[in-house]
Amino acid sequence: MSLESEAGLPGDVLPGVLSESLHAELVAFRRDLHMHPELGNQEFRTTAAIKERLEQAGLRPRVLASGTGLVCDIGLREGERSAVPVLALRADIDALPIPDTKSDCPYRSTVPDRAHACGHDMHTTIVLGTGLVLADLHAKGLLPRPVRLIFQPAEEVLPGGALDAIEDGVLAGVGRILAVHCDPRVDAGKVGLRHGPITSACDRLEIALDGPGGHTARPHLTTDLVTAAARVAVDVPALIARRVDTRAGLALTWGRIESGHAPNVVPQHAELAGTVRCLDLEAWREAPDIVHAAIDEVATLHRAKSEINYVRGVPPVVNDRESTELLRRAMAARRGRDSVESTEQSLGGEDFSWYLEHVPGAMARLGVRKPGERTVRDLHQGDFDADEHAITVGVEMFTAAAFLEPNGSNGATR
Repeated sequence: MSLESEAGLPGDVLPGVLSESLHAELVAFRRDLHMHPELGNQEFRTTAAIKERLEQAGLRPRVLASGTGLVCDIGLREGERSAVPVLALRADIDALPIPDTKSDCPYRSTVPDRAHACGHDMHTTIVLGTGLVLADLHAKGLLPRPVRLIFQPAEEVLPGGALDAIEDGVLAGVGRILAVHCDPRVDAGKVGLRHGPITSACDRLEIALDGPGGHTARPHLTTDLVTAAARVAVDVPALIARRVDTRAGLALTWGRIESGHAPNVVPQHAELAGTVRCLDLEAWREAPDIVHAAIDEVATLHRAKSEINYVRGVPPVVNDRESTELLRRAMAARRGRDSVESTEQSLGGEDFSWYLEHVPGAMARLGVRKPGERTVRDLHQGDFDADEHAITVGVEMFTAAAFLEPNGSNGATR
């Protein structure tokens, strides 16, 4: 049985297989991005490189109003309205403010304390490669629907560059949007899919505690801010966990706590910072009020004045059933049903969720682990790297999705 018939397609070969020469070009493109990572809203070199390659393919990309990132239509002239909904493919292009710690790697970052440690260089290369393949197919009259490429800046900057991209009109005429995210726990050649929530909500929390300090010999005459900060750090997460349904997965985790400079001085100021993550959309909407109340209770108990900066981040990514099925069928068409595995909801945040507030869509977890490798190079770690075979996998999945419908029909035959 051919892969096409296994996926419920007619026996003809599905267009969009990546050539060896284009794969080699894309690997080189990805490595160039990897060597020159740029932080959110500073991706000028990255934007220029993407723009140049798309224009070489005869496309007309538009740089976003924010100054970085691009949007580019295939099969749709500028200003033209499509008779059918546009399929959008989204990539994020920014890097992380951490050092690249890979050794003996010819394409490690050349920028101090900057690294593509989340795989955004892979995402960008895959969407670029998909655009090049689809542009060629469109020139041959084979593309069944218009496709929009979205290269979004500042995914790592809360509340996410997706909001600016949406305000810039990237979803106009879009009927569905798809994306991938690297997953170092999944072998290259496979993807993980899940209908419903696949990531969590993520907010940032910063707290300042103040009160009269003094000598550690007379703590009763002070607001003991070290103790107050410690109680906030311990008690607030426990209170929050008891004020929502435990199935909502609302969790506060600290990443920074600072107070004091001398061992015999009770300080006048303390700071805590962390993230609030939540698996459930409704609980996430209630989270700021719940967190504020818990902090105020604990701070007041210890006679500390609290100032709270609750920064709204991103809601969970909730995969639409039809879009998830479209990705499943696309992978099955290319690599068989065994290339798709179920995945769990993670506590990571992703601003792709903002697009799904407007249009249906889905995100796949793209396997980037070398088959047989036991060491997991986790995301947001300086030694993160990806098996570049996943570039071909991602491009061919996306190109297949442009020719398929989630209901089982082949878009090319309509």
